Amino acid sequence: MIKLVIRGFTLHVRSIYALKVGLGEEVKAGFWEALDEVVRGMPSLERIVITGDFNGHIGVVPEGYDDVHGGFGFDDRNEEGATLLYFARAFGLVVVNSSFLKKEDHLITFQSVITKTQIDFMLLRRGDRVLCKNCKVIPSEHLLNQHRLLVMDLFMKRRKKRRVNEGRPRIRWGGLMSDSALKIVEKVAILGVWDCRGDVDAM
Repeated sequence: MIKLVIRGFTLHVRSIYALKVGLGEEVKAGFWEALDEVVRGMPSLERIVITGDFNGHIGVVPEGYDDVHGGFGFDDRNEEGATLLYFARAFGLVVVNSSFLKKEDHLITFQSVITKTQIDFMLLRRGDRVLCKNCKVIPSEHLLNQHRLLVMDLFMKRRKKRRVNEGRPRIRWGGLMSDSALKIVEKVAILGVWDCRGDVDAM
């Protein structure tokens, strides 16, 4: 786990490793229950990234999981991949690396002599999906012998500073139309000389 605080934003990065295909249902259930607790423990206003080897295939197309699967996956969906999509839906997450159209080389996260597949994924909260500008595999970089490096570009907006006079309406004189300006000139001429105190908006 890594916790980053950047200019008022808190980002929790959780790296996971799912159990291998073929293990007993009890063991698999234990993994998902533990991950369930981790996600529930995250404050709702803080951003989270869950990333790692889920040992499952989510498939090429959403097939009923349009809210969590972006439509750009790889391989055929298996039971473990379906469980991942179900988990993402339950917690309002999206599988980010299924959201970008990429060449096959930029989708495959695991490659060996006999197989190539996509089993590593990055998940974000659905509301934070817009912050992710890109997600892809870098084919030339290998973390392990067969896993490839999966990267994401996450754009963190700076919060706008509150203006000192916030709350008081500001008159936008530059947007004044010529006919409106003439009406104001006539009214000011009738009122006579102003008592010049304070700022122009107040006057």
